[in-house]
Amino acid sequence: MKLTRRQFLKLFGSSAVGAGVSSLYIPEIAQALEDAASGNPPVIWLSGAGCTGCSVSLLNTVHPKIAEVLLKVISLRFHPTIMAAAGNLATSMLDETRKKYKGKYILILEGAVPLAESGIYCTIGERNGHHLTLLEAVLELAEDAAALVSVGTCASYGGIPRGKPDPIRCRSLAEVTGKTVLNIPGCPPHPDWIVGSLVHVLLFGLPELDKNGRPVMFYGKSIHDNCPNYSYFANGDFAQKLSDDKCLIQLGCKGPTSFADCPNRHWNGYVNWCIGSGTGCIACCEPGFPDTSAPFYVKLPEQLIPTRIV
Repeated sequence: MKLTRRQFLKLFGSSAVGAGVSSLYIPEIAQALEDAASGNPPVIWLSGAGCTGCSVSLLNTVHPKIAEVLLKVISLRFHPTIMAAAGNLATSMLDETRKKYKGKYILILEGAVPLAESGIYCTIGERNGHHLTLLEAVLELAEDAAALVSVGTCASYGGIPRGKPDPIRCRSLAEVTGKTVLNIPGCPPHPDWIVGSLVHVLLFGLPELDKNGRPVMFYGKSIHDNCPNYSYFANGDFAQKLSDDKCLIQLGCKGPTSFADCPNRHWNGYVNWCIGSGTGCIACCEPGFPDTSAPFYVKLPEQLIPTRIV
């Protein structure tokens, strides 16, 4: 049975807790993946200015386990955090993959790209006795990649490294390459968003993207509109302190300006999420984070808060 895109979106975009990517290995999807990913499409994962939290999030994927992703879905050719190789052996994989799999590999970036002083503030190794900067590697590898993917807000929009005063001029993958990029923002992004987006690329090509380059299936709904505390907002019942089981708008929740399916998907094995833990959304998936979200615990301007329907 061939899996259709409609079926895929229904399964991966499911709002049932734990039912999204946990459905990945039902027989139909497993067979579809084996057909689409035969030979395990090569993936290069570069790390720039950031905290490596996006890699940690991916490693914590529940359904499927990270071993299944690496062994059954993709062929990870380069990842500075988890690969065994080092030195020239590691960096040689970049040139080898570019030549051997021209037009077939997926380039993933985690972290922002520093541009100041020709990118010297972020080097990823040496080549021919010289520093290989992230900027140089990104520009070279992007030319022959089948798809470009930004994982995390830093790679997608600049994120925390780009926060004022931005001394090393951090920029996103799309800004640096000028190409179409699949953005998977979040600080960090949910592992389902990463795996689900990659699988969509393998099976059907790029998913439908919003104006900020994000997959609509994961970032198409407002946090505020889907918040379990929305009824408190509608009734004007606002929390006076963090952890109050009421609407957190008055305490700086940025839900009205943030788009992601966190309220339905939940985190850490589908157990909980920010607002469920008694603190407001900080809009970490949005362009301009963290500057446009700060200060985190100050109420949004009135013009950004939706009108209550009484």
